[in-house]
This record gives sequence, C-alpha cells and structure tokens, in this order.
Amino acid sequence: MSRHPEVLWAQRSDKVYLTVALPDAKDINIKCEPQGSFSFSAIGVQGEPFHFTLDLYGPITPDGCKTKAGLRNILCSIQKDQNGWWKRLLKTEEKPAPYIKVDWNKWCDEDEEDTTSDLASDDDNAAYVGQDGGSSDDDGMLYLPDLEKARK
Repeated sequence: MSRHPEVLWAQRSDKVYLTVALPDAKDINIKCEPQGSFSFSAIGVQGEPFHFTLDLYGPITPDGCKTKAGLRNILCSIQKDQNGWWKRLLKTEEKPAPYIKVDWNKWCDEDEEDTTSDLASDDDNAAYVGQDGGSSDDDGMLYLPDLEKARK
C-alpha cells in the first residue's frame, strides 16, 4: 500500500506550485492531464511507495508542468490553462486530505502578486546599503549611540 507525502501548495494567477516533502526520492513520476488531474508517484528512501492524485480546481496545460527534484523535496510548477485565481486547490468543496497544506512561504494574495517582484528587488538592494565602495561607513546607516560612551 502506498503512503502520501506532505504536499504544500501556493498559487499565482498563472501557476500552481506544489512542494512534495519526500527526502531522497527515487523513480519520481508525474503526470499532468488537461482537465486538471495531477498524479505523483515515487519511491522513498527506504523503498516504500508514495502516490497521490489530485483533481485540481481548473484545467491545466500539461506542457507547462515542470518538476525539480531536490534533496529534501520535489518542486512542481503547474501552468494553469487560463490565468486567474482559483478559490481552492481541488475541485471538490470538501476539506482536503490532511497531507495537503498551504505553503505560507510561497503564498501570495491576489492583490499582492504585482508587488512581490518589487519587494524582492528592494530587499536585494537593501543588503548593499552603504557598501558602494567610495562612501563612508556611516552613509545610509541609522544613528545608534555609542554603547561604550553610554556606560560611563
């Protein structure tokens, strides 16, 4: 009998992201069907089979399904057939299986999608404040009182 790995999901208007938590998986097989069926199977590190099938909320583009296997998990990017936000991951309105959870690290609300790329570039630039070579150490830094002077 096969087991179910933990599956984390997030979405954008054009894609659904699934992260399958299965360290050192072998024989990974993924199948995407246009009507929205997503099937996953793999063999775990101790030889145990893992398998699940999801009937996704909307149709998908099978050619737009991409997979990247890492040491700890398998990342799946699934292209939606039509751009738009899904109300939920699955077609059924029932509560999803306990192994399916929201990926809060990748989650983005519909109204935040356009700003996430701007935020990422701002964070990248913030790491280099005051490090442009010709500036002094104090450029772009907040003033903090000298703690040695404060003790006296």
